[in-house]
Order: sequence, then structure tokens, then C-alpha cells
Amino acid sequence: MRMSEGVEWALHSCLNLSWIETGEAMTAARLAAFYNLPTAYLNKQLQALARAGILTSTSGPRGGFRLARPLDRITLMDVVTAIEGGEEAFRCEQILRAGPGGSPHVDYKSNCVVSQAMRKAELAWRRELAGQTLADIRNTVESRFPGTPDGTRAWFART
Repeated sequence: MRMSEGVEWALHSCLNLSWIETGEAMTAARLAAFYNLPTAYLNKQLQALARAGILTSTSGPRGGFRLARPLDRITLMDVVTAIEGGEEAFRCEQILRAGPGGSPHVDYKSNCVVSQAMRKAELAWRRELAGQTLADIRNTVESRFPGTPDGTRAWFART
């Protein structure tokens, strides 16, 4: 499974929003400029985060995006689902029905060992993402790279 680059962009943008002045809105153009990203594409990701209730969006001259809730209430899975959707990564098409000994009356999604193994792995992946919040990520970044919050605020203050 491969996630789109929009997930990475969304996660970093949320962290950057957490380091700017409280209550300040940030436009998609300014957030995109920080990493030299295409504004229109990042804006689509930010809009998806707003639809998911992770960000709020305000229009107008002082408008832009803000975090809608505290970082400790935003999981990595929330962001991934907002950007990628909630569909399962592995989709059992029940090809065993067409194989030798296959039966149209068997639910192979439930009985197929391959399907069971893939679902188990995906559940573990989803559980791990759901168990980490953006606050956890922020704390780790600030611990390893203590200058990041001030550097981020300074960059946005200059632009």
C-alpha cells in the first residue's frame, strides 16, 4: 500500500499550524510556500482536513486554516482517513470462487486465509496510527529538534 504525498503534506501542515500564534489563520499559499509545494494541491488536502473536522477554514482577507481541535485529539489515522478515505487497503475479490473447488455459496472474505491475514495486518496498521496523536509527534519533534517551533514561527512572521 502506498499513501499519497498529500498525507505527508497534511501532517506537516497541521504541525506547522500548531506552532504559529494561537488563533492565527494561515492561508494555503503560505503553508505551501513553507515547503515549496503546489498551492492548489495542498489546498485540496487542507479542505479535506476541514471536511473531516481537523481544521477550520475561514474565507476573507484574514482567513485561512486553523486547527479545529487540540493536537491530542487528532490521531494519525484521522489525518490518513481524511486524505485517503476510509476504504480498506486490501480488497478481497473472492477469486477462490472461480478456482477449482470454488463455491458461489461461500463467503471467501471471511473464510480465505489470505484475506484473514491481510485484514489482520491492516488492523494492526490502523491501530498503530490511531494510537498516535499529532501531540505525540509534536512532542517528539520538539524533543529532538528544539528550535523547530521558533524557527517555524519566525519563517511565517517573515513571509
